[in-house]
Amino acid sequence: MKKYTTIFWDLDQTLLNFDLSMEHALRAVFGAYGLAVSEEIAARYDAINRSYWLRLESGELTKDQVTVGRFRTLFEELGITHVKPEEINADYQRELGNVFFYMDGAKELVTLLQKKGYRQYVVTNGVNTTQANKMKLSGLDRIMDGVFVSELMGYPKPRKEYFDACFAALPGVARKECILVGDSLTSDMRGAENAGVAACWFNPEGKAKDVEVRTDYEIRRLEELIPILE
Repeated sequence: MKKYTTIFWDLDQTLLNFDLSMEHALRAVFGAYGLAVSEEIAARYDAINRSYWLRLESGELTKDQVTVGRFRTLFEELGITHVKPEEINADYQRELGNVFFYMDGAKELVTLLQKKGYRQYVVTNGVNTTQANKMKLSGLDRIMDGVFVSELMGYPKPRKEYFDACFAALPGVARKECILVGDSLTSDMRGAENAGVAACWFNPEGKAKDVEVRTDYEIRRLEELIPILE
């Protein structure tokens, strides 16, 4: 008998390489506005972006405040006044949805698990239109049994209410049969804890665990999930 029957997957930086998509989209959109992107600017945007998403997770900001605010903060630091944050964010989100890069072994693994009969769902805080496009382009929409996007659920990960809404849409699925796999301690592992499901931290770079949160498993490569499931 399988220990787990249902897998909740984080999307960005777990199944799909968000870092590569972000770099592509940032350079493409900035270039369209005649703005240069140095490594320092890209790194600063990444830091600002992460800080804004953490504030979403804590309930401090809405998703619209996050997506526009990160560019407003960056532009203020860079002294950019001729481009509106709202406009570049819209273009950036569209560009993000037009490209995807799989994490190593991700497509092979989810395809194998589909054949083995596991239920698989994506749980994401990303922008709905962007995530839907990436799911379709990557083919994940034909592999996953469903997608739970926070802006449609009414709450962000890692809130308990978000996962309660997920399970309300999955009648008959017992939490003890579920495992959440993701790269974020604050969003995914905290979410698993709040949801009452097993937590598997995908930590390919072997980072130190700097957040006090339960992790039942830790993997460096996605295929290491198979013996945990079986």
